[in-house]
Amino acid sequence: MPNKDLTIVSLACANISHQFVVPMARTHQRGFRDRGTEIRGSVPVWLSPLSIGLRTLSCAVIACLLVLFALPASAQDPDVEDVHVAPRVEPQPDNTDPAIPDPTAGDTVRMHAPMIKSKVDLVLVPVTVTDPLNRLVTGLDKENFEVFEGKDRQEVRHFSAEDAPISLGVIFDMSGSMASKIERAREAVIEFFKTANPQDEFFLIAFSDRPQEVSDFTQSIEDLQGKLVYTVPKGRTALLDAIYLGISKMRQAKYPKKSLLIISDGGDNHSRYTEGEIKSLVKEADTMIYSIGIYDHYFATEEERLGPQMLSDISELSGGRAFTIDNPNDLADVATKIGIELRNQYVLGYRPKNPGHDGKWHKIRVKLLPPKGLPPLHVYAKTGYYAATQ
Repeated sequence: MPNKDLTIVSLACANISHQFVVPMARTHQRGFRDRGTEIRGSVPVWLSPLSIGLRTLSCAVIACLLVLFALPASAQDPDVEDVHVAPRVEPQPDNTDPAIPDPTAGDTVRMHAPMIKSKVDLVLVPVTVTDPLNRLVTGLDKENFEVFEGKDRQEVRHFSAEDAPISLGVIFDMSGSMASKIERAREAVIEFFKTANPQDEFFLIAFSDRPQEVSDFTQSIEDLQGKLVYTVPKGRTALLDAIYLGISKMRQAKYPKKSLLIISDGGDNHSRYTEGEIKSLVKEADTMIYSIGIYDHYFATEEERLGPQMLSDISELSGGRAFTIDNPNDLADVATKIGIELRNQYVLGYRPKNPGHDGKWHKIRVKLLPPKGLPPLHVYAKTGYYAATQ
C-alpha cells in the first residue's frame, strides 16, 4: 500500500486554559451621621441685632471647630472608609511558549500564549505494529486504525508515519552482576546510538546502589561512548530509582517525542521507590520505555525472579516494549531493532468527544483494521493518559 505525504504531528497534548483578568473596584459608601444641636429655652425679645449677629457668628465658629475635630476621628474610625478604585493591572505574558497544533497545516506552530487563550485538547498516541515474527509493519494508512477512549470511538484527525527528532535517555545497569556482560552492554548502547538522527539528543544514567547521571543531554555520540568506558560494575541494583531519575530528567527534553532505553540483568533490590509509585509516574510522564533484560536461567532471589515481569509491565504501560534475551551477544541486535522501531511508528491524534478536565486517568485502546491478506498483527500503544485539571 502506498504511503501518503504526511506531516509529523508533535507528540504533545496541548491543554491551554481560558483565563480572563477583570479588575473589580471595591466601593464602600461612607456612612454619615447628623450632628445636630438642639437649643432649648426662650430667647429674650430685648436682644439687639448686634447681639444676635454675635451669637450667630459664635455658633458658626463653634460649628467649624466641631467639623475640624470630627475629621481626624472619622479617618481613624474603622467602620468608615473612603472609596478606593483599584487600578487595572495588566497580566504578565506567559513565557512558557506552548506548542499549539495547527489543524489545517497538520504541523506545530510555536507562539507565545496570548492574554486570552482558547482550550485545545489534542491526544497523540504513538503506535507500533508488528507481525507474528515480531517484524515491524509499515505502510498502513489512517483508515487502518480506530481509537477508543473508554467505550467511545474517537475520530482520528491527525495521522503521521514519518520520522521526527527524539529525546532519548539510556538507563544503564552497572551493578556487580553485570560484570560478565558489561562489554556487550556497552556495545549495545553504541549500536543503539548508530540508529539516531543528527537532530536527536541523548543523556545517560548509570545505576548500581544508586542512580547517577553520567551525561547530560548531548548530540555527541562520541562523548557518550567515551563516558561509557568509565562505568565499572559494582554494588546492588537500584533500578526503580534509576527509572525515576530518568523520567525526571525528561522534563528538560527539547523534543515532545521522548523515550527511555533500559538495559539491566535483574530485578530491583536496592531502591527507595516502589514499583507502584514508578508505574504511577510512568502514567503521567508521556515517555515511551523500552527495556532489554539480560536474564540468567537461574534466579538466585525473589527480586530477580520478578524482574522480567516488572520491566515488561512498566514498558507496556508506557506504550513501549520489553525484550528478554539470555545471550549477551544478542544485545547489539536488539538495541538496533529498538532504535529502528522508534523511527517507524505511527502517530494518531484525536480530540476527545467528551473532554473532561478532571485530572483523572482516561483509558485508550487502539484497534487495527488491517488490509486483507495480512497475518494477525499486534499493536503496541500507550494505555491511557491523565487529563488536564483546567
